[in-house]
This record gives sequence, structure tokens and C-alpha cells, in this order.
Amino acid sequence: MKKYTSQEKLDAVRRRLVNHESFTAIAASMQANKKSIMEWVRQYECFGLTVFERTNNNHYALETKVNAVEYYLSGRGSLADTCRIFEIYADWQLRDWIKQYNSHNLRASPSRSGKGTVMTGKRRKTSLDERIRIVEDYLSSGATYVEVAEKHDVSYQQLYQWVQKYNKNGVDGLIDRRGQSKRPEEMTEVEKLQAENRILKAKLERKELENIFLKKVDEIERRRS
Repeated sequence: MKKYTSQEKLDAVRRRLVNHESFTAIAASMQANKKSIMEWVRQYECFGLTVFERTNNNHYALETKVNAVEYYLSGRGSLADTCRIFEIYADWQLRDWIKQYNSHNLRASPSRSGKGTVMTGKRRKTSLDERIRIVEDYLSSGATYVEVAEKHDVSYQQLYQWVQKYNKNGVDGLIDRRGQSKRPEEMTEVEKLQAENRILKAKLERKELENIFLKKVDEIERRRS
């Protein structure tokens, strides 16, 4: 299998996120596997610019591994979703953990330094307005899921799921409808429209930040060459 440089991987990510090219087109032009391109984009979104310069020897606590495996096996997310939520560098690591879990041989990474743990214990109740403000903050700040989750004292999983729900269903996706006897949180149409406008503005700001960031990377690489 051909090996790709960190710059080639970043170029593929830029073509997807900035130019909105299809995974298939990018893979074909690079003679790469489509799944590899998708994995590079996931890694960039999760870990940032330096992801392709790091080694794969991340250390994970046993609790993190078990939580990730059980999350995946419960059907709550795909391999890619689970890797994103639990900050797993590559899906092959999760596949290995699943095999080890099924054979009752899953252990913590040796010589772990505390990295790789995820804030699974910080789930807390939030109001609809608070969820909207947190999603707005994530989209407009250009910060990572982890940074925004820590800032607002919520879990990585909560924030990631809120952003995905908003992307799929707008503000309605952030309404908590759990419980049969509990009235769903309500907003007037004007309040909902105002919230939608704020978050859409934040999404545009984040996209602009990503574009500026990737263009700066291109400039730096051109100067080096």
C-alpha cells in the first residue's frame, strides 16, 4: 500500500473541507482508498493540524477502551463515530480492542500517561438555551470538541452529539424529548428563528476559520518548497 506524506493528507482534507470535492474523486486522483480519505478527514476534525505528524503510540486507559467497545457494540455509532467520540487515532485500534474484548483479553495500554481518556463522567443536565449557546460557541470559536466541552463542563460525547443533531435537524434537534410524561422544551417561532440565525452565523464563521487556516498551511508549505 502506498504511503502518503502529511502534506498529501492535508491536501486531501483541504479538497474535501474547503473545495467540497467528493471522497471518491479525491481517492481516484490520489490512487488512494476512499476509506483512507474519510479517515484522514475524521482525524483532522478530531485532532487538528498536527495529527499527521504524530505517531500512533497513543496510550489509552482500560476504562476508555471498554467504554468505546461497548458504545460501538451497542449500535450507537459506527466505527468512525466511535473513534471520533472517544478520540481514538485510527479505526484499526478500535477493531483490535473489539477482538480483545470478545476474547476477554482487553487491557490498558502499557506505560500509559493519562492521555487518551475521555470525559465520560461529566454528563450533566442542560437547558435548551444552554445547548444552543454551547453549540454556537463550538461552531464560532474554531476550538476542538474537547476544548469547548471542558470550557462548559460537559462531556465530549454530549457536545459531539449536539452538533450532529443540530446539523441534521436544526434547533429542533437540540430539544430534549426524553420521558413520556415530561413536556418537551418549547421555544416560540421567533426565538427558534433567532437561535437558528445565531448558529448559522457561527457555522459560517467556523468554516471561514477553517478555510483561512488551511490556506495558511498551503502558504507555509509553498515557502518551504
